[in-house]
Amino acid sequence: MSENAEAVAVAVLGLGEMGAALATTLLDAGHPVTVWNRSQDKAQPLIDKGARAAATPEAAVGAAEVVIVNVKGGAVATELLGAAASALRGRTVVDLTDGSSEQSRATGQLVTEYGADYLHGQIMTIAPAIGSPDAVVFYGGRRPVFDRNEALLEVLGGRPTHVSDDPGVAVLYGMAVHDIMWGLLNGFLHAAALLGDAGIRIDDFQQRAQPSLAALTSLFPMLANEIDRAEFAVPYGALEHHLPSLDDLIAESKARGIDAALPTYTRTLVAEALAAGHGHDSYARLVERFSRG
Repeated sequence: MSENAEAVAVAVLGLGEMGAALATTLLDAGHPVTVWNRSQDKAQPLIDKGARAAATPEAAVGAAEVVIVNVKGGAVATELLGAAASALRGRTVVDLTDGSSEQSRATGQLVTEYGADYLHGQIMTIAPAIGSPDAVVFYGGRRPVFDRNEALLEVLGGRPTHVSDDPGVAVLYGMAVHDIMWGLLNGFLHAAALLGDAGIRIDDFQQRAQPSLAALTSLFPMLANEIDRAEFAVPYGALEHHLPSLDDLIAESKARGIDAALPTYTRTLVAEALAAGHGHDSYARLVERFSRG
């Protein structure tokens, strides 16, 4: 810890893979840490590093200024914070538990009623990267609460990012990144199966195709702008030009015995848009297909 940094007493509730990483990082940074977990044996490695173990969530909260919660599911987080309600007043809860946006708002409301401040954080990294300069965590909650705790949050990841006063927005940011991630990964794996069946090394492909692959994410600002403005007409790269390539990909996949469900679904989206008269619009027009009730 630097000479100008202030040691903050922190309680960490939940010592799974991520919770243990959070507690370890805080200890390494010189913060007093009290830990609690349903399975007490998970606390021992942290006790060996200097953490204090609490017998109950209430005892852990009572020993801290900031309470970090990282458990399995928003309902469990709410349960634990409810069990510690009498000790929460005047403290800050940083809820790093996965769940729905509605659940995070509900938990935040309860914590506020208990007299504590609330931030919800969505961790966008794996446990070993906690504390690294590149680790990103999205935070939702009142901006003054974030600002007051930003130095501590920087210990957990070098890029704490406040996205909204609404804690649910942080959850939606995290879900959106994962949503995009799964789409990209599934597309890559489908392509890898296709290339592999043809005897092509995937590593050779990704190296030679790197400029084209990198260009994909460079499209996001343009797509975002079109969606926000709801203006989709484009002079080039229109939807009508996607259909022949999709037909080729589906035919090649089927001929090689490769599962064609993913490109077939995409073809359905494009064909529906063409049938609705959007053939001269950009790919961003398909957002309306996902927005339908």
